[in-house]
Amino acid sequence: MSEEICADNQDNSTLVVPKERIILTGDRPTGRLHVGHFVGSLRERVRLQNSGEFDRIFVMIADAQALTDNADNPEKVRQNIIEVALDYLSCGIDPAKTTIFIQSQIPELFELTAYYMNLVTVARVQRNPTVKSEIQMRGFNADIPVGFFTYPISQASDITAFKATTVPVGEDQLPMLEQTREIVRSFNRTYAPVLVEPEALIPQGEAAKRLPGIDGKAKMSKSLGNGIYLSDTPEEVAKKVKSMYTDPGHLKVSDPGKIEGNAVFTYLDAFSTNEHFAEYWPEYANLDELKAHYQRGGLGDVKCKMFLNRVLEDTLAPIRERRHELEADIPAVYDILAAGCETARAAAAETLHEVKDAMRINYFSDVALMEEQALRYRRVED
Repeated sequence: MSEEICADNQDNSTLVVPKERIILTGDRPTGRLHVGHFVGSLRERVRLQNSGEFDRIFVMIADAQALTDNADNPEKVRQNIIEVALDYLSCGIDPAKTTIFIQSQIPELFELTAYYMNLVTVARVQRNPTVKSEIQMRGFNADIPVGFFTYPISQASDITAFKATTVPVGEDQLPMLEQTREIVRSFNRTYAPVLVEPEALIPQGEAAKRLPGIDGKAKMSKSLGNGIYLSDTPEEVAKKVKSMYTDPGHLKVSDPGKIEGNAVFTYLDAFSTNEHFAEYWPEYANLDELKAHYQRGGLGDVKCKMFLNRVLEDTLAPIRERRHELEADIPAVYDILAAGCETARAAAAETLHEVKDAMRINYFSDVALMEEQALRYRRVED
């Protein structure tokens, strides 16, 4: 084992102190990834990957989780595996440094889920705020699929299978991670100190939080048609930026404008740098100066949108170019995924073996059990 054990004085159980720092993160393959994904997670994953701070990084394409509320449309999930993989690689996720794998191809995850289900009550899952919010958002009532209802337990399996010490999450996902930590403590207390208790890595700063849609609505999604996608053409990006929600009260250029809730400025917060101003709009030294002018009046929305479009193109053009290169050899992308699945499965299998040893259900390798039973039955016969 690559961990050390120390006593946990809080509940008299034991904590596993890992010797490696490991990240587990991922996305559901329900569509192409958009700039919200880029700001919220992708660029941070690339930074962490290249930081040298972590020993191993696993990025999961969570197709099994996506099927919990798309069971009637598996083709949607199947087709989007490649879309997500292309977006990962285009953004700089490097398979030489990061293991990219497909959840459904790691059967050990589902066996772990089955064992963890015995450690969690229905009432506990029902109290999970993230689950309650997701159920409400999708309009589930009594017809909620069991798979969807129990996905916090499946998520615990995904995290613990790779001994992840760190899980990048938004604040809305913290209840999910806390449930994983509870499962880890329960397992280690009930059986043996095997599982690692993960910590959350929360994005810092306003710019790292969820971007609104171009219509100003909080959620950016394909169904709402309000997203800018990493694979959008320059023409599509320009058209979407042109239609972006600003301040409805800013009717004339001379009117003072509001930046709160103004999608253009939210996107500039997330993407623009002082270098962008120096190159594309040297009239302003930085975003603060631009905001101040907009707020006092005398600055039109069109100019701000034109600047935002240039800023976005600076980010999206190299991603788009790399994607076009990858699209020319799709079998090579699947080879990357296959290799990642092989690596991931080996890691998960090692954890599963330790879990079954702790639960004492590795019957065929338990020599002591076989010898004890053989001796017992010999005595009976004698």
